Amino acid sequence: MEQRHLGRTGLRVSRIGLGTLTWGRDTDEHDAADVMKTFWEAGGTLVDTADVYGDGDAEYLLGRLIDGLVPRRDLIISTKAGSVPDPDRRFDGSRGHLLAALDASLARLGTDYVDLWQVHAFDPDTPLEETLQALDIAVASGRARYAGVADFCGWQLAKAATWQLAAPGTRTRLAATQMEYSLLQRGIEREVLPAALDLGIGLLPSSPLGRGVLTGKYRGDALPPDSRGASDHFGLFVEPYLDDTASRIVDAVSTAADGLAVTPIQVALAWVRDRPGVAAPIVGARNAQQLTAALSVEALSLPDEICRALDDVSAPLHRYPDHDWSTL
Repeated sequence: MEQRHLGRTGLRVSRIGLGTLTWGRDTDEHDAADVMKTFWEAGGTLVDTADVYGDGDAEYLLGRLIDGLVPRRDLIISTKAGSVPDPDRRFDGSRGHLLAALDASLARLGTDYVDLWQVHAFDPDTPLEETLQALDIAVASGRARYAGVADFCGWQLAKAATWQLAAPGTRTRLAATQMEYSLLQRGIEREVLPAALDLGIGLLPSSPLGRGVLTGKYRGDALPPDSRGASDHFGLFVEPYLDDTASRIVDAVSTAADGLAVTPIQVALAWVRDRPGVAAPIVGARNAQQLTAALSVEALSLPDEICRALDDVSAPLHRYPDHDWSTL
């Protein structure tokens, strides 16, 4: 698998990453081992997790597979902290919480360091410089090699990255931002992606298959019984992308796939993988069969005319101030 630099850093990652959102819940240890082995044998290196995935079980499962199945030196492990199971405070970006969460993650993973540590979300109740200091401490102490953020909007990302760049050698520059990005969700193109490109931050798209909808499995009225859309804990996550607008985009992806003699999964992944600024889409697969289907995108590059057609059918409505007022 081709390797890419993560933003403006020396860290190289596989251009498809493996997500572990379902590990410890829908993906048991046996399936996780099959998925990990398939990913590693295909040349994949970037494995993404978080302290809240499966209430910590995802990290624990990943830790059991390190060295026992896949050498630690062959993996780029990314985890996140900051989301908390508190209905009154969904995010905790305090320095104390983040550093304690990192130590807990390392214990579950059974490793001395993570390659990439990300703040899971912006916490409006904590000064941003305090949140970012936790990243500096983590890197300075060797517990994390690189740092990033996730789900920061445009101004939040630009402010955080600029703060870090203001004291080179003292503060850790942001290497990555993880955001949802797909043909069904292009909102980051408005401000987040331009900021990331300008500041040299690599983009790690989550849900690159539109929460599974771009696979085409939801075409028609019925929900496949074994799908995320039919599950109790992911149904509400998928539902926003089961509308008429999404249906038109899915139809276009399927048409492109038929014309290229490939699958909708390959078309949707190739589109987002090769967008400017993207380092590695994060693919979540419940089993090795699903992952193999996704990894088959490695040999595919979409023709320009197909890319333009998909761009047009999925184009978000951006007006002022993205375009000069005189053109509205």
